[in-house]
This record gives sequence, C-alpha cells and structure tokens, in this order.
Amino acid sequence: MTDSITYYAILDETSSLERPVGVFRRVKSDNGQIDEVFSRNLKWEFSPLLYSAERGDTMYDFAPISKDEASRIVERIRAQALSGE
Repeated sequence: MTDSITYYAILDETSSLERPVGVFRRVKSDNGQIDEVFSRNLKWEFSPLLYSAERGDTMYDFAPISKDEASRIVERIRAQALSGE
C-alpha cells in the first residue's frame, strides 16, 4: 500500500484557516501510522496533538486541508523562522 497522508491546519481561539497556528500530518502505511507537526525546528517531528484531540483534549482544533495548503503553511513557517518573527 502506498502511504496515505492527511494534512490538517492547527487552530486555536486566535487563529483561522487562513492563518493557522501550525500544520500537522497523519501518515498511514502498511506499518501503521505516524502523526507529525511541522515544528519550529523546520522539520516534520512526531506529535501526539491529534491523538489527544481525538480523545477529548480541546486545546487545538484540526481542520483537514489539501497538500497545497499545507505546503503554503510550511513555507510561511519557514519564512517567519528565517526572518526572526
């Protein structure tokens, strides 16, 4: 089976789909699944956030987005990190 990747915008009470606080992906394969957030280290890293949200933690909301939308968020995060914002 080819990996299946679902992307999510990470939202809190001050953000929107146009300007989410972050981006998240869930990668499913024959070996299971892994959840990752694009971090301030400018790479995809393991994160339990979506798993927690699925079990009732309401700190963040997760809205499914396209791969293109996820790429735009990643580029915004990179640009902010490089500019020192």
